[in-house]
Amino acid sequence: MSEPKSPDPAKLVMSVFMKEKPLFAKVFAFLETIGGPVDLISGWLDFNYTVYYHKEMGSPLFRRVVAFKPLMDQAKLASVKQATNAVEARFSRENLRRINIDPGYLLPSRFVLATGKDYSHRIYIGENIYADLTLMYTRQGFIPLDWTYPDYAGPEITRFLEQVRDKYMRDLTAVKRNHS
Repeated sequence: MSEPKSPDPAKLVMSVFMKEKPLFAKVFAFLETIGGPVDLISGWLDFNYTVYYHKEMGSPLFRRVVAFKPLMDQAKLASVKQATNAVEARFSRENLRRINIDPGYLLPSRFVLATGKDYSHRIYIGENIYADLTLMYTRQGFIPLDWTYPDYAGPEITRFLEQVRDKYMRDLTAVKRNHS
């Protein structure tokens, strides 16, 4: 019989993409109210893997990825997604999004995103939100899965997530040391 135990806290990560780069500064303030102080932030990344969002948001699109200092309870991912949906709605114009925010969390073995869309590989986590196992971490680093979106499989994001993982591992060790 397996003995249930509390899961480790996770590192909250949010990917934000938009057409209007200056909008990021305004959105950033809202992200900090959701995730707390920022730990790491990527530079601007081109978002050119798909044209899916161009009709709604325009083009070209640009992305930044943000990792937050406080470690989070994994069970809070659904409420974080609801909060980021509210931020997207706040910045919408004429029922069209100007920003897209993908919250997720990082653990030593994986990177998980939250989504409102059900699919075979997604697990329901409450509040009408699903968890999508997006990347797995192995000795070779982050590896994509058959369903991983191409932008998350790309080297720009995986390199940044490697930095986030390194920082997270140090933070997690400190948390475990302080609780023992």
